[in-house]
Amino acid sequence: MIPKPDLSKVKQIIPPLSSHLHKGQAGRVGIVGGSEEYTGAPYFSGISSMKLGADLCHIFCEPSAATPIKSYSPDLIVHPYMRTLQNLEKNRSSKDVAGQISPVLSRLHVLVVGPGLSRDDVMQDTARELIQDARSKDMAIVVDADGLFLVQHHPETVRGYKKAVLTPNVVEFKRLCEAMSIDTTNEDDEKVAQRLSHALGGVTVVQKGGHDIIANERNVFVSDGDGGLKRMGGQGDILSGTIATFLAWGKAYQDGVWEHDNSLHAQDIPLYAAWSACTIVRESSHRAFGKHGRAVLTSHMLEEIGASYDIFTKDGLH
Repeated sequence: MIPKPDLSKVKQIIPPLSSHLHKGQAGRVGIVGGSEEYTGAPYFSGISSMKLGADLCHIFCEPSAATPIKSYSPDLIVHPYMRTLQNLEKNRSSKDVAGQISPVLSRLHVLVVGPGLSRDDVMQDTARELIQDARSKDMAIVVDADGLFLVQHHPETVRGYKKAVLTPNVVEFKRLCEAMSIDTTNEDDEKVAQRLSHALGGVTVVQKGGHDIIANERNVFVSDGDGGLKRMGGQGDILSGTIATFLAWGKAYQDGVWEHDNSLHAQDIPLYAAWSACTIVRESSHRAFGKHGRAVLTSHMLEEIGASYDIFTKDGLH
């Protein structure tokens, strides 16, 4: 039996609701993604980060995705800076595009890479540049969706960076294991997830499925609460956004934004952040499905994030 994490440690990461905090201290999140075909994914990731409690969210997307994303919510700050091979201006490169985004990264706590990114070569190359830039700034990174396609082909992009969290589904997990020459036969899922973390130098791996396995080199947690019974697209995007918020809170915790005993070690924050987010998303899915049944949509889950958060604070919100 794999032990569940200590809830008291999860609560340590969560900032108090206080008039003494100012805008941005409870989380500034960036999302790299959004293309002509995929505008919902970065929206779900970004808005879920704010529904959980982040103060600000910036989305860096391809120009054709910007207007749709802006129309979904005025709460998101949308930058139409990303480019595809088709619309990349003459004499510009992916490094130039990343260079336009880089100054904004300096104002953020966490970067999510992948929701709606597409597999366009320039979009992928730009994402790779931005991950490297985020690493140089010591930022936490969440990699999902087409960002995992990037890691599959360029594992060195995240290898050895212990502030990175990867969130593969069943198919993506198998492909990552194949890329890292990990045999998945005759092994417990928990052990395979930990081996993948080890092969990638200690990143946190969230293997999504019937139960979510969260692993790094040192520990394995499982989130196995009831979820909904309908598997519509976009739930993984909600997870990436909620993980980002917990990681942003972890950054604020490390920076001493509020008074605490500093007993949670920095290297444990990604693991606890990922487990907490998985637990909230499963609860949100369960609640939304309970209300809507087969008619449930991913957007219904957004309205359940606040109530699902209460499972960590039985005596009410902090």
